[in-house]
Amino acid sequence: MRKLMIHTSNTSYPVYVGAKALQELKGLFDGPLKETTKLFVIADEHVAHLHGKALKRALPATVPFEWLSVPQGESAKTFDCYKQCLTYALEKGLDRKSCILAFGGGAAGDLAGYVAASFMRGIRFVQIPTTILAHDSAVGGKVAINHPLGKNMIGHFHQPEAVVYDTRFLETLPEQEVRSGFAEVIKHALIADPSFLRELMEKITDFKQMNKGFLAYCLEKGIEIKGKVVKEDEREQGVRAFLNFGHTYGHALEAKIGYGHVTHGEAVAAGMFFALAASRMKQHLDFDLERFCRWITGLGYRLDLNNGHSFEELYELMKRDKKTIGRTIRFVLLQAVGQPVICEMNKSELQEVDQFVRREAAKW
Repeated sequence: MRKLMIHTSNTSYPVYVGAKALQELKGLFDGPLKETTKLFVIADEHVAHLHGKALKRALPATVPFEWLSVPQGESAKTFDCYKQCLTYALEKGLDRKSCILAFGGGAAGDLAGYVAASFMRGIRFVQIPTTILAHDSAVGGKVAINHPLGKNMIGHFHQPEAVVYDTRFLETLPEQEVRSGFAEVIKHALIADPSFLRELMEKITDFKQMNKGFLAYCLEKGIEIKGKVVKEDEREQGVRAFLNFGHTYGHALEAKIGYGHVTHGEAVAAGMFFALAASRMKQHLDFDLERFCRWITGLGYRLDLNNGHSFEELYELMKRDKKTIGRTIRFVLLQAVGQPVICEMNKSELQEVDQFVRREAAKW
C-alpha cells in the first residue's frame, strides 16, 4: 500500500492506495479526526450489498455511525436523493463535528461530498472509492449533483479529509466499469505524460487480462498527475480545466443519451476522440489518431455514441458546459501529448469536427 499526499492552497490530505487500505480508517479517527461525534455512511446500494460488511468491520468502534444506501451510479445524483440525504442527516442528529463517509464509485462520492459541503455550511468527509473511475473523482474536491440539462451543474469545491482507496474492491467490478474507469487513466496520460501513454498502449490490450500490479501502478500514476494539477489550481481557474479533456463533448453525449444509459468513461472516451480530432484541426497536433482508435476500440470503447443524435442537439448541450463563457465554447485541446491548451471554438468548427468523427467512427 502507498500513501500519496494531495496539497491545495488551504489543506493537505492523504490518499491511501492498495490492498488493505481500509485498515487506515481506524487510525484516521484515532488521530486527525478523533473529535468526530458521529459517522454518516452514504453508500451505493450495490456496493453496500457486496462490501458493506467489510466497511462496517473497518469502522472505529468508538464512533457511532448511521448508514444510508442510495441508488447505484448516476441515479444517485438527483435533487431528490440529495434532499433525502440531508433530511436523514438532520433526523439522525448529525452536527458540525460529524463526518460523512462516501462509499462507492464516483457518483456516490460526488453526492456524498456535496451533502457534506452543504450540510450546516460544510462538514468533513472521507472518500472510500470502490471503482477505477473514482481514482479521478475522489481526489480534488469537486463534488456535485446533476441537472436534467447538464451534468455536475450544481456543486461545490469541498476537499475530503482523506481518500481510502482499497484496491480489493476493484476485483468485483464488471468489465464495463473497468472500461469506464480506465478512460480517465488514458485521459491523464494524454494531458500529462507521453511515455505513460505509450506504456498503456503497449501493455493494456485486454481488460480481462490486466495485471493487478500494473493496474495499481496506473491508478497511483493518475492520482499523482491529478494531485499536481490540483495543487496548482484548486478551484479550476486555470490549468485544472485541462482535466476536462474529452469531457465537453463527452458530457453532451451523456446528457443526451441519458445518465446511466452510457457510463461516464465510455462517453469521455468518445469525447477524447472528438477532442483529438479537433486538436489536429485547430492545433495541428501530430498524432496517430488511427492507431489510437484501433487501440481503444479494441478495448471495447465505442466511438459512434453520437449515432441518432444530431450535431444541433449536442451543440446545445455543449453550450451549457461549465467552461463556456458567454457564447464561446472553450475546449481542452492538445498541442502535443502532454501539452494541453484551452481553445475557443465556434459552431462551424465544431460541426466540421463532428462530421469528421462521424465518418471516422463508421470505420470502427
